[in-house]
Amino acid sequence: MAEQIFISDLHLAEERPETLALFERFLHERPRPGDRLYILGDLFDAWIGDDDDAPLACRVREALAATSARGVQLLMQRGNRDFLMGRRLMQAIGATLLPDPFLTEVAGEPTLLMHGDLLCTDDVAYQKARRRLRNPLFQWLAMRRSLAWRRARAAEYRRRSGEVTAMTPADIMDANADTVLNYLHRHHATRLIHGHTHRPAVHEHRLPDGRIAYRHVLDEWHADHAAAWVADEVSLRREEIR
Repeated sequence: MAEQIFISDLHLAEERPETLALFERFLHERPRPGDRLYILGDLFDAWIGDDDDAPLACRVREALAATSARGVQLLMQRGNRDFLMGRRLMQAIGATLLPDPFLTEVAGEPTLLMHGDLLCTDDVAYQKARRRLRNPLFQWLAMRRSLAWRRARAAEYRRRSGEVTAMTPADIMDANADTVLNYLHRHHATRLIHGHTHRPAVHEHRLPDGRIAYRHVLDEWHADHAAAWVADEVSLRREEIR
């Protein structure tokens, strides 16, 4: 029976070879032909553009292309670290780039898929930066810079992001409950699956009509700790990745 598999926040980087090896092994062993693999953002710790020729980018392209060639359907969303993923990458790996948010059906329930950063509305500074980075003109100009320039800017962005995260109260960077409800209500969904916050859990939210909606927060991947949420026709379960 075909399954839907949901992962996010792998943050693949040259300095994390063990996580890359785990991901390659996962792609080779876990998704079966006919399965749908959803990668909900931040597959990379930084993606400088679809023309990236670094060894990491090439290895991941090859692994994903081999996975789709086996009959696994790849569906991807951009995250805050890989917002420059585009059509060229999708064509190279045989994937579909999904909007954020994206409504689908999971285990019989209308389910909203998101990276998750749009839910963190208490972090006003981040939301302002997000709007700037997602601006088509900003991205058009960035992609006309050299790979070396973009690599340097990505390294600086990663450094500053780490500093800001360390200085910002954790609750400000988490999903805002009212924002969650607004998205669920707007899209008529009773389930939400997202990453970004690195706080894996299952939350209950009461909708305006009294029904309970469930929010599944995906795990960040590490070499010694990773997980996916897996759905068949009737159930959704968390599965350890080793």
